[in-house]
Amino acid sequence: MPAIRAVRAAVPDHRLVLATTESLRPLAELIDAVDEVLPARELEPLDWTGPPPELAVDLHGKGPASHVVVADLAPGRLLTFDSPGYPGPTWYADEHEVRRWCRLVSEGLGVDADPDALDLAVPAVPPPLRDVAVVHPGAAFPGRRWPADRFAAVARHLAGAGHDVRITGGPAEVELAHSVASAAGLGGDAVLAGRTTSMELAAVVAAARVVVCGDTGVAHLATAYRRPSVVLFGPVSPALWGPPPRSQHVVLWHGWVQGGSGDPWGTELDPALARITVDEVVAALDALVAPSGGSPRACEG
Repeated sequence: MPAIRAVRAAVPDHRLVLATTESLRPLAELIDAVDEVLPARELEPLDWTGPPPELAVDLHGKGPASHVVVADLAPGRLLTFDSPGYPGPTWYADEHEVRRWCRLVSEGLGVDADPDALDLAVPAVPPPLRDVAVVHPGAAFPGRRWPADRFAAVARHLAGAGHDVRITGGPAEVELAHSVASAAGLGGDAVLAGRTTSMELAAVVAAARVVVCGDTGVAHLATAYRRPSVVLFGPVSPALWGPPPRSQHVVLWHGWVQGGSGDPWGTELDPALARITVDEVVAALDALVAPSGGSPRACEG
Protein backbone atom coordinates (compact mmCIF):
# COMPACT_ATOMS: atom_id res chain seq x y z
CA MET A 1 0.00 0.00 0.00
CA PRO A 2 2.76 2.53 0.70
CA ALA A 3 4.20 1.91 -2.78
CA ILE A 4 0.77 2.26 -4.39
CA ARG A 5 0.24 5.54 -2.55
CA ALA A 6 3.62 6.73 -3.80
CA VAL A 7 2.65 5.87 -7.38
CA ARG A 8 -0.49 7.95 -6.87
CA ALA A 9 1.63 10.85 -5.63
CA ALA A 10 3.86 10.57 -8.70
CA VAL A 11 0.95 10.65 -11.18
CA PRO A 12 -1.89 12.34 -9.29
CA ASP A 13 -3.98 13.01 -12.39
CA HIS A 14 -3.82 9.49 -13.81
CA ARG A 15 -6.39 6.76 -13.36
CA LEU A 16 -4.70 4.15 -11.17
CA VAL A 17 -5.67 0.55 -11.93
CA LEU A 18 -4.47 -2.18 -9.58
CA ALA A 19 -4.26 -5.67 -11.07
CA THR A 20 -4.61 -8.36 -8.40
CA THR A 21 -6.30 -11.68 -7.81
CA GLU A 22 -10.07 -11.84 -7.54
CA SER A 23 -9.85 -13.00 -3.92
CA LEU A 24 -8.00 -9.82 -3.01
CA ARG A 25 -10.31 -7.49 -4.92
CA PRO A 26 -12.45 -6.51 -1.86
CA LEU A 27 -9.37 -5.52 0.13
CA ALA A 28 -7.75 -3.77 -2.84
CA GLU A 29 -10.87 -1.65 -3.23
CA LEU A 30 -10.30 -0.31 0.30
CA ILE A 31 -7.03 1.37 -0.72
CA ASP A 32 -7.72 5.07 -1.10
CA ALA A 33 -5.19 5.53 -3.93
CA VAL A 34 -6.78 2.95 -6.24
CA ASP A 35 -9.41 3.96 -8.82
CA GLU A 36 -10.12 0.53 -10.29
CA VAL A 37 -9.25 -3.10 -9.57
CA LEU A 38 -8.47 -5.37 -12.52
CA PRO A 39 -8.87 -9.10 -11.72
CA ALA A 40 -5.66 -10.96 -12.47
CA ARG A 41 -4.33 -14.51 -12.40
CA GLU A 42 -0.92 -15.39 -11.05
CA LEU A 43 1.73 -14.58 -13.69
CA GLU A 44 -0.77 -14.83 -16.54
CA PRO A 45 -1.59 -12.19 -19.18
CA LEU A 46 -3.90 -9.44 -17.97
CA ASP A 47 -7.38 -9.02 -19.41
CA TRP A 48 -6.65 -5.42 -20.35
CA THR A 49 -8.91 -4.00 -23.06
CA GLY A 50 -7.97 -0.33 -22.87
CA PRO A 51 -5.24 1.51 -24.75
CA PRO A 52 -1.63 1.01 -23.66
CA PRO A 53 -1.19 2.62 -20.23
CA GLU A 54 1.13 5.56 -19.88
CA LEU A 55 2.85 3.90 -16.94
CA ALA A 56 2.99 0.28 -15.71
CA VAL A 57 4.65 -0.69 -12.42
CA ASP A 58 5.49 -4.26 -11.44
CA LEU A 59 4.84 -4.61 -7.70
CA HIS A 60 4.84 -8.40 -7.88
CA GLY A 61 8.42 -9.66 -7.95
CA LYS A 62 11.98 -9.29 -9.20
CA GLY A 63 11.19 -10.74 -12.62
CA PRO A 64 11.48 -11.50 -15.33
CA ALA A 65 8.26 -13.57 -15.29
CA SER A 66 6.22 -10.83 -13.62
CA HIS A 67 7.87 -8.12 -15.72
CA VAL A 68 6.57 -9.76 -18.89
CA VAL A 69 2.97 -9.47 -17.67
CA VAL A 70 3.13 -5.68 -17.42
CA ALA A 71 5.49 -5.22 -20.39
CA ASP A 72 2.96 -6.98 -22.63
CA LEU A 73 0.62 -4.03 -22.10
CA ALA A 74 3.09 -1.93 -24.16
CA PRO A 75 3.10 0.92 -21.62
CA GLY A 76 4.62 4.28 -22.38
CA ARG A 77 6.88 3.73 -19.41
CA LEU A 78 7.67 0.54 -17.51
CA LEU A 79 9.03 0.45 -13.96
CA THR A 80 10.48 -2.83 -12.71
CA PHE A 81 13.40 -4.08 -10.68
CA ASP A 82 16.50 -4.78 -12.70
CA SER A 83 16.60 -8.14 -14.48
CA PRO A 84 17.86 -9.29 -17.90
CA GLY A 85 16.23 -7.07 -20.51
CA TYR A 86 14.56 -4.87 -17.90
CA PRO A 87 16.70 -2.05 -16.48
CA GLY A 88 15.66 -0.65 -13.13
CA PRO A 89 16.58 -0.33 -9.47
CA THR A 90 18.55 -3.18 -7.89
CA TRP A 91 16.72 -5.90 -5.95
CA TYR A 92 18.20 -6.59 -2.50
CA ALA A 93 17.26 -9.95 -0.99
CA ASP A 94 17.68 -8.76 2.61
CA GLU A 95 15.36 -5.74 2.29
CA HIS A 96 11.98 -5.58 4.02
CA GLU A 97 9.14 -6.07 1.55
CA VAL A 98 7.50 -2.72 2.33
CA ARG A 99 10.73 -0.74 2.00
CA ARG A 100 11.66 -2.68 -1.14
CA TRP A 101 8.54 -1.59 -3.04
CA CYS A 102 8.74 1.93 -1.65
CA ARG A 103 12.32 2.20 -2.91
CA LEU A 104 11.33 0.93 -6.37
CA VAL A 105 8.76 3.69 -6.73
CA SER A 106 10.88 6.34 -5.04
CA GLU A 107 13.94 5.68 -7.20
CA GLY A 108 11.96 5.00 -10.36
CA LEU A 109 9.47 7.87 -10.21
CA GLY A 110 11.35 10.41 -8.10
CA VAL A 111 8.82 10.74 -5.28
CA ASP A 112 8.94 10.19 -1.56
CA ALA A 113 7.41 6.92 -0.36
CA ASP A 114 6.44 6.55 3.30
CA PRO A 115 6.90 2.92 4.45
CA ASP A 116 4.53 3.55 7.36
CA ALA A 117 1.60 4.53 5.10
CA LEU A 118 0.03 1.15 5.83
CA ASP A 119 -3.43 2.12 7.06
CA LEU A 120 -6.40 0.56 5.29
CA ALA A 121 -9.96 1.88 5.20
CA VAL A 122 -12.36 0.01 7.48
CA PRO A 123 -14.88 -2.04 5.47
CA ALA A 124 -18.36 -0.60 5.16
CA VAL A 125 -19.87 -3.84 6.44
CA PRO A 126 -20.47 -3.86 10.20
CA PRO A 127 -18.22 -6.30 12.06
CA PRO A 128 -20.08 -9.41 13.26
CA LEU A 129 -18.34 -8.90 16.62
CA ARG A 130 -16.35 -6.18 18.35
CA ASP A 131 -13.67 -6.11 21.02
CA VAL A 132 -12.80 -9.80 20.69
CA ALA A 133 -9.50 -11.62 21.02
CA VAL A 134 -8.81 -13.03 17.57
CA VAL A 135 -6.91 -16.31 17.46
CA HIS A 136 -5.99 -17.21 13.88
CA PRO A 137 -4.29 -20.64 13.76
CA GLY A 138 -4.15 -21.08 10.00
CA ALA A 139 -1.50 -20.28 7.43
CA ALA A 140 -1.22 -20.97 3.73
CA PHE A 141 1.57 -23.52 4.22
CA PRO A 142 2.42 -25.90 7.08
CA GLY A 143 5.88 -24.35 7.43
CA ARG A 144 4.25 -21.21 8.85
CA ARG A 145 1.54 -22.98 10.86
CA TRP A 146 2.22 -23.06 14.62
CA PRO A 147 0.79 -26.27 16.19
CA ALA A 148 -2.96 -26.27 16.79
CA ASP A 149 -2.61 -27.54 20.36
CA ARG A 150 -0.46 -24.53 21.23
CA PHE A 151 -2.97 -22.13 19.71
CA ALA A 152 -5.63 -23.91 21.79
CA ALA A 153 -3.61 -23.36 24.96
CA VAL A 154 -3.30 -19.65 24.14
CA ALA A 155 -7.03 -19.40 23.41
CA ARG A 156 -7.78 -21.15 26.72
CA HIS A 157 -5.59 -18.64 28.57
CA LEU A 158 -7.27 -15.66 26.90
CA ALA A 159 -10.72 -17.01 27.71
CA GLY A 160 -9.66 -17.62 31.31
CA ALA A 161 -8.56 -13.99 31.54
CA GLY A 162 -12.05 -12.90 30.55
CA HIS A 163 -11.54 -12.19 26.88
CA ASP A 164 -14.19 -13.01 24.28
CA VAL A 165 -12.11 -15.37 22.13
CA ARG A 166 -12.95 -16.09 18.50
CA ILE A 167 -11.15 -18.50 16.20
CA THR A 168 -10.89 -17.18 12.66
CA GLY A 169 -9.91 -18.78 9.36
CA GLY A 170 -10.91 -19.32 5.78
CA PRO A 171 -13.26 -21.95 4.34
CA ALA A 172 -10.43 -24.49 4.16
CA GLU A 173 -9.58 -23.96 7.84
CA VAL A 174 -12.94 -24.71 9.43
CA GLU A 175 -11.85 -28.10 10.76
CA LEU A 176 -8.65 -26.63 12.16
CA ALA A 177 -10.55 -23.80 13.86
CA HIS A 178 -13.04 -26.20 15.44
CA SER A 179 -10.24 -28.41 16.72
CA VAL A 180 -8.58 -25.40 18.35
CA ALA A 181 -11.86 -24.22 19.87
CA SER A 182 -12.68 -27.69 21.19
CA ALA A 183 -9.24 -28.17 22.75
CA ALA A 184 -9.52 -24.72 24.33
CA GLY A 185 -12.86 -25.58 25.91
CA LEU A 186 -14.76 -23.14 23.75
CA GLY A 187 -18.11 -23.79 22.11
CA GLY A 188 -18.78 -23.87 18.39
CA ASP A 189 -20.02 -20.28 18.51
CA ALA A 190 -16.43 -19.19 19.10
CA VAL A 191 -15.50 -20.35 15.59
CA LEU A 192 -15.75 -17.69 12.89
CA ALA A 193 -13.78 -19.68 10.32
CA GLY A 194 -15.85 -20.26 7.20
CA ARG A 195 -18.61 -17.97 8.47
CA THR A 196 -17.24 -14.58 7.42
CA THR A 197 -16.52 -12.96 4.10
CA SER A 198 -13.11 -11.39 3.63
CA MET A 199 -14.68 -8.00 4.36
CA GLU A 200 -16.33 -9.24 7.54
CA LEU A 201 -13.06 -10.78 8.69
CA ALA A 202 -11.27 -7.48 8.04
CA ALA A 203 -13.99 -5.69 10.00
CA VAL A 204 -13.56 -8.11 12.92
CA VAL A 205 -9.80 -7.48 12.95
CA ALA A 206 -10.32 -3.72 12.69
CA ALA A 207 -12.51 -3.84 15.80
CA ALA A 208 -10.52 -6.51 17.67
CA ARG A 209 -9.10 -6.14 21.13
CA VAL A 210 -6.03 -8.20 20.22
CA VAL A 211 -4.89 -10.56 17.46
CA VAL A 212 -2.57 -13.55 17.76
CA CYS A 213 -1.50 -15.34 14.59
CA GLY A 214 1.36 -16.56 12.49
CA ASP A 215 3.02 -14.82 9.57
CA THR A 216 -0.20 -14.49 7.56
CA GLY A 217 -2.51 -11.98 5.92
CA VAL A 218 -4.36 -11.50 9.21
CA ALA A 219 -1.13 -10.17 10.71
CA HIS A 220 -1.00 -7.57 7.95
CA LEU A 221 -4.62 -6.63 8.65
CA ALA A 222 -3.73 -6.08 12.31
CA THR A 223 -0.99 -3.74 11.12
CA ALA A 224 -3.29 -1.97 8.65
CA TYR A 225 -5.83 -1.32 11.43
CA ARG A 226 -3.25 -0.69 14.18
CA ARG A 227 -4.69 -3.38 16.41
CA PRO A 228 -2.58 -4.93 19.19
CA SER A 229 -1.08 -8.14 17.82
CA VAL A 230 1.32 -10.93 18.65
CA VAL A 231 2.78 -12.43 15.47
CA LEU A 232 4.74 -15.69 15.37
CA PHE A 233 7.58 -15.95 12.84
CA GLY A 234 9.58 -18.97 11.77
CA PRO A 235 10.84 -19.62 8.26
CA VAL A 236 11.16 -15.95 7.31
CA SER A 237 12.65 -13.23 9.45
CA PRO A 238 10.34 -10.41 10.61
CA ALA A 239 13.05 -8.11 9.25
CA LEU A 240 11.71 -9.08 5.82
CA TRP A 241 7.97 -9.50 6.35
CA GLY A 242 7.24 -8.24 9.87
CA PRO A 243 5.07 -5.38 11.12
CA PRO A 244 6.49 -1.89 11.56
CA PRO A 245 8.18 -1.03 14.88
CA ARG A 246 5.08 0.06 16.78
CA SER A 247 4.42 -0.64 20.45
CA GLN A 248 1.17 -2.50 19.74
CA HIS A 249 2.76 -5.13 17.47
CA VAL A 250 4.85 -7.81 19.20
CA VAL A 251 6.95 -10.19 17.13
CA LEU A 252 8.20 -13.54 18.40
CA TRP A 253 11.06 -15.13 16.46
CA HIS A 254 13.96 -17.39 17.44
CA GLY A 255 16.12 -16.86 14.40
CA TRP A 256 16.85 -19.25 11.62
CA VAL A 257 17.70 -22.79 12.53
CA GLN A 258 20.74 -24.50 10.96
CA GLY A 259 22.22 -21.22 9.83
CA GLY A 260 19.88 -20.12 7.07
CA SER A 261 16.42 -19.01 6.05
CA GLY A 262 13.61 -21.52 6.26
CA ASP A 263 11.07 -22.32 3.60
CA PRO A 264 7.86 -20.21 3.85
CA TRP A 265 6.18 -22.68 1.48
CA GLY A 266 7.41 -25.72 3.39
CA THR A 267 5.28 -28.77 4.04
CA GLU A 268 6.64 -29.33 7.56
CA LEU A 269 6.57 -27.07 10.62
CA ASP A 270 9.59 -24.78 10.48
CA PRO A 271 12.07 -25.55 13.29
CA ALA A 272 12.38 -21.90 14.30
CA LEU A 273 8.62 -21.52 14.56
CA ALA A 274 8.49 -24.72 16.62
CA ARG A 275 10.80 -23.12 19.18
CA ILE A 276 8.15 -20.56 20.17
CA THR A 277 6.43 -21.74 23.33
CA VAL A 278 2.94 -21.19 24.67
CA ASP A 279 4.40 -19.41 27.70
CA GLU A 280 6.14 -16.88 25.44
CA VAL A 281 2.95 -16.10 23.57
CA VAL A 282 0.90 -15.83 26.75
CA ALA A 283 3.46 -13.51 28.33
CA ALA A 284 3.46 -11.29 25.24
CA LEU A 285 -0.34 -11.12 25.22
CA ASP A 286 -0.53 -10.36 28.94
CA ALA A 287 1.96 -7.51 28.50
CA LEU A 288 0.08 -6.16 25.52
CA VAL A 289 -3.52 -6.10 26.69
CA ALA A 290 -5.25 -5.99 30.04
CA PRO A 291 -7.81 -8.63 31.03
CA SER A 292 -11.34 -8.08 29.75
CA GLY A 293 -12.89 -5.01 31.30
CA GLY A 294 -9.62 -3.08 31.33
CA SER A 295 -7.92 -1.03 28.67
CA PRO A 296 -5.26 -2.16 26.23
CA ARG A 297 -1.83 -1.39 27.64
CA ALA A 298 -0.38 -0.53 24.26
CA CYS A 299 -1.19 2.81 22.68
CA GLU A 300 -2.47 3.05 19.11
CA GLY A 301 -0.46 5.99 17.95
